[in-house]
Amino acid sequence: MNKNTLIVGGGIIGLCSAYFLHKEGHNVTVIDKSDLLSGASHVNAGLITPSHIISLAAPGMINKGIKWMFSATSPLSIKPRLDIDFIRWSWLFKKASTPQKVEKSIPIIKDINLFSKKLYKDIKASSDFNFDYQDKGLMMYYQTEKAGEEEWKVGERAIKEGLKVDNLTHKEVQKLEPDIDLNIKGAVYYHSDAHMTPSEFMKQMKNYLIRSGVTISSNEELIDIITSNNKITSVKTNNRKIIADEIVFATGSWTPLIAKKLGLKIPVQAGKGYRINVEKETGITIPSILMEAKVAVTPMKGFTRFAGTMEIAGINDKINTKRVSMIARASENYFKGLKINPTDIKNARCGLRPCSPDGLPYIGKLSNFKNVTIATGHAMMGWSLGPATGKIVSELISEHKTSLNLTPFNVERYN
Repeated sequence: MNKNTLIVGGGIIGLCSAYFLHKEGHNVTVIDKSDLLSGASHVNAGLITPSHIISLAAPGMINKGIKWMFSATSPLSIKPRLDIDFIRWSWLFKKASTPQKVEKSIPIIKDINLFSKKLYKDIKASSDFNFDYQDKGLMMYYQTEKAGEEEWKVGERAIKEGLKVDNLTHKEVQKLEPDIDLNIKGAVYYHSDAHMTPSEFMKQMKNYLIRSGVTISSNEELIDIITSNNKITSVKTNNRKIIADEIVFATGSWTPLIAKKLGLKIPVQAGKGYRINVEKETGITIPSILMEAKVAVTPMKGFTRFAGTMEIAGINDKINTKRVSMIARASENYFKGLKINPTDIKNARCGLRPCSPDGLPYIGKLSNFKNVTIATGHAMMGWSLGPATGKIVSELISEHKTSLNLTPFNVERYN
């Protein structure tokens, strides 16, 4: 049965949901309060990351957050505030930060990432798309033996999960990256990962959807939700009233505000990240993460992107220039001869990544509202998990068996 489906949110999760719902024959409308040219889906590092098997709620992360709290240039910044949602999220994050819970989540995170990577390749194979997609893996560059040893423990755990991982010396890295001069001791090389140019994919996907008959409306903000008999009957935006059979909320960091309208608690905190684009040739060909600095470096189509920091300070789009400068300085420290000019730093942009307390996204139907599907909470893996989430959303609405077990992603696990 074809359904009129409204998707609220036009980021990577929303557009991928629209893509797979359209493929299933549903009539799809996407609305977004932005111009669909900004936000986390456009400024992320473009990484597809089966290697990221350790959730954000890793043991010791709370202690690091407290230690870094008052530093304007730390990789993680948690701004304490007297906000009940933030306090509750912090408590749940601490509860999730146990070795047992992190270990249990490893195969879950790996499986959904690998599933999503396959779907990206399927989309790429379609004649409708010609976006840049490269299977070059991910280098975890380290400057200290301690960082190298810690990452290799993760690498060994990833090998147990069936991923290919190498522990490389500085000399071995330089053979793979001959056109750059690296200030590192070595790297843990995950062969499982891939990378893309986000803005290119988003533009192609949006254009494909419009050509295919999907209605996409930008600068349209959700104002009110009308419910009756355990269903959303319609929504009001700043422009109109929309009636739909099914509603998908792919609303990222704004999801708690939506949830409250439905009498639910879906704990999400916005984690702000920044990116710097460098258009001059850098010689970098393999994506990397600069471990001590927590900066991601991705060679994209026509430029190299340097992205990083996790700033949990509520919903805002203010650019913290000290954090942006930290990304630039750290990158220049790892790549000898690299100079990021002031204009590139000035042109930095930010995006808000929706972080759940346990590092797992929320994907699923609501029990009290039968025609509502939630898809959010992907944190730093939003880009990586876009297609997998979109596919699952389409399976739920089409009433098909889902490709993955959704129990770990239960939307109401904190209610």
